[in-house]
Amino acid sequence: MLFRDSASAVAAEIHAGSLFLRLTDRFVHMHGHKPGPSEVRSWERSIPMLTNALLDAGLGQVEVLLEYGLPLTSKRADAVLAGMHPRTKEPSYVVVELKQWSQAQPDDGEPVLCRVDAYTRPVLNPIEQVRGYCTYLAQFNGALEGRGDRLAGVAFLHNATDFGVAGLYEVEQSEHGRLFTGDRRGEFVDFLRSRLAPEPGHAAADELLQGKIKPSRQLMAVAAQEVREREQFQLLDEQRVAYEMVMRAVQRSRQADHKEVVVVTGGPGSGKSVIALQLLGELYRQGRSALHATGSQSFTTTMRKVAGARKPEVQALFKYFNSFMTAERNELDALICDEAHRIRETSANRYTRAAQRTGKPQVEELIDAARVPVFLLDEHQVVRPGEMGTVEEIRAAAAAKGLQCHVVPLDSQFRCGGSDAYINWVVRLLGLEAGGPVAWDPDDRVRLEVVDTPAELEAFLVSRRAEGYVARMSAGYCWKWTKKTPPGQALPADVVIGDWARPWNVYGDRAVAGAPPAALWATDPAGFGQVGCVYTAQGFEYDWSGVILGPDLVWRGDRWVTDRTASKDPVFNKATSEADVDRLIRNTYKVLLTRGMVGTVIYSTDAETRARLRELVLGGALAGAAL
Repeated sequence: MLFRDSASAVAAEIHAGSLFLRLTDRFVHMHGHKPGPSEVRSWERSIPMLTNALLDAGLGQVEVLLEYGLPLTSKRADAVLAGMHPRTKEPSYVVVELKQWSQAQPDDGEPVLCRVDAYTRPVLNPIEQVRGYCTYLAQFNGALEGRGDRLAGVAFLHNATDFGVAGLYEVEQSEHGRLFTGDRRGEFVDFLRSRLAPEPGHAAADELLQGKIKPSRQLMAVAAQEVREREQFQLLDEQRVAYEMVMRAVQRSRQADHKEVVVVTGGPGSGKSVIALQLLGELYRQGRSALHATGSQSFTTTMRKVAGARKPEVQALFKYFNSFMTAERNELDALICDEAHRIRETSANRYTRAAQRTGKPQVEELIDAARVPVFLLDEHQVVRPGEMGTVEEIRAAAAAKGLQCHVVPLDSQFRCGGSDAYINWVVRLLGLEAGGPVAWDPDDRVRLEVVDTPAELEAFLVSRRAEGYVARMSAGYCWKWTKKTPPGQALPADVVIGDWARPWNVYGDRAVAGAPPAALWATDPAGFGQVGCVYTAQGFEYDWSGVILGPDLVWRGDRWVTDRTASKDPVFNKATSEADVDRLIRNTYKVLLTRGMVGTVIYSTDAETRARLRELVLGGALAGAAL
């Protein structure tokens, strides 16, 4: 949240010309960069329209929460109005989405998505947008648990006429999703009066802000219902756009013998796998032929186990990228390629029969297998030599076949407490974006800690587990890995740092001495106590992440230095260039540092690196506390 005060006080700040400066300063503090010009313009032009409507309604004492952050995600509602209901005298909240649009029309005749001149891609109908925000809030804020009637949602298109946006009204309206244009400003004022009483709203605002945030729904734990029964996650904004575009493409493909490619890009926790599961679930329910494919053994094995626990046929929905070498062309309605950054040059390996060694690129096999191939990827999560899943590669492969390729970027993220500031801090820390490391400026979304010993890291995570959180330890691949453990023996403690030693996660697909198989390390409670690597952590999330930076990445003077000789990862060979090793090691730590939903605790085996991390993390925290 960027600002909170009564509607009268917001109006006074606007009149004094200070509100937008305060919003900008707070935005920079929370996100680590300045807001874009379009966002500042929207504040300057839309917030006064909302406050004027509140004052005309006699609701000057209602609390206005501007740029209210939805729990556990970087998504923000333009405003949440907090007050007392005029009839029930209970707390009442109105989520408001403000748009400057003057015209909008349904996209391709489907009103859930709409076309606006200012955007090159379809966007979500604001009725659906604000309805999604309300549903999400009710699911994750304890103050609203079982009290959905306290919540209402409206989109106010103050520049629009009914004629200019008539097609948007084809979407059904409800208490959580209504639309008012400038033509209907009087109705908007009446609606506000129906939900909010002309009395102070600070107590209601306090209750909402102090509402307990429910633990995030773990992706694997709900996969069975996600695929078989109903939606468990609320798709928001561009997530919903991506979902609708795929479903529409599948429909077109059936009606007109049509084929097209959809690419969904996004960083860690942006919801790619949630979209993939919802697509698979809905297509499965409709009786469409669809499969889910990844290049990750851990992810695929976990999905097969969890989603198919009670319905074995569901297990067959989850495949690997190299499963389509002999697939019939267009035999599927949709092929959902999750973690598509792990696509390799070819599906062939040393076990592939000579007759199947066609030399055909893997991306081409995947495109050929379905009428609507869908690729969900993050180009910064490439951690192995030979992985080549990029937007450019997929576009080129689609173009070579004369196919249209749609790209939908996911700008928000749900991992790391939804903290954009933390994600930005990580990529700057690792030199994956220009500008160099910056001090961590603590926000209220995610915690970051640095410790001096691995024992301290483990003890910290043990205490978090005692509080009911899920925690895991992971590390760079800097210690040898015992591949075979004799029957009846415990896992060998391969990760040795001074007098502290712990085993790697199990190597293989069988449990060993109570430790789960590799594919279930991130999701089985018995995975705590072993140290995971990037190949078992990638694609998963847990509440608290403990990350051990090994000697393959150390801070020297004013920069990071990668040491390939310190890496024990067998995928690095003599043919892997120094530049590729450097990039892949940094990407590895980016993956490990972005698994935690609630917080991350970091330890480095190198003293100089620990000192630099402590300076960046604690220095920023101390500076923030002094403000």
